[in-house]
Amino acid sequence: MTDATRSQAEAAPILQVEALGKRVRLPAGELTILEGLGFEVASGDTVAIVGASGSGKSTLLSLMAGLDLPSSGSVRLAGVELTALDEDGRARVRGEQVGFVFQSFQLLPSLTALENVMLPLELRGDREVDAPARAVLEKVGLGHRLGHYPRQLSGGEQQRVALARAFVTRPSLLFADEPTGNLDTHTGEAIIELLFALNQDAGTTLVLVTHDEHLAVRCGRLLRLDSGRLVADEARAVAAA
Repeated sequence: MTDATRSQAEAAPILQVEALGKRVRLPAGELTILEGLGFEVASGDTVAIVGASGSGKSTLLSLMAGLDLPSSGSVRLAGVELTALDEDGRARVRGEQVGFVFQSFQLLPSLTALENVMLPLELRGDREVDAPARAVLEKVGLGHRLGHYPRQLSGGEQQRVALARAFVTRPSLLFADEPTGNLDTHTGEAIIELLFALNQDAGTTLVLVTHDEHLAVRCGRLLRLDSGRLVADEARAVAAA
């Protein structure tokens, strides 16, 4: 890749959402969850998506990640139109480009901390999975808990494992859905500090869904949803850590 080509690739948006809509059919009629959303996210940005419960935040995240398909519009992730792919194709793009952190941790209970973190590397077909998983667990302060199962870990420790799993593949884009929702205030603050530190170190694009305005101001951009519509798109000075 030439320097010019590399610069063009870096300048291209990592995420493009165009005229995005999601509707579902109910016995009482059709329900519109999202309508007419359009925006781009540049590589390296930190973006918070905020809004009241039921505003469509988590649905939007699912569509942006290709976990669900829209009723209208399109999503391009790293230049690939997700809406033109089948599930296997979307899963392949996610495996190559995306990391996830969820409110409910989503760890596999039958796997140890180390095995949970190794899993995305194994699914991607990497030859070396043990050393990278150990290294990132050390980075999140769990080098001494490698052999523990999720049930043997506190909520904060489980979310640290989830962070390690999200970052072990060095994704281009990280989606975080209410990552502190199941944690007490003190533990949640520690997890957020760790999330932003890992994100800065990796240079990952972060898209964070949250109802917490104090957390949202840690991001350089805020997208506000109301009843399925984008009502604000604000660039902002990032709050000090």
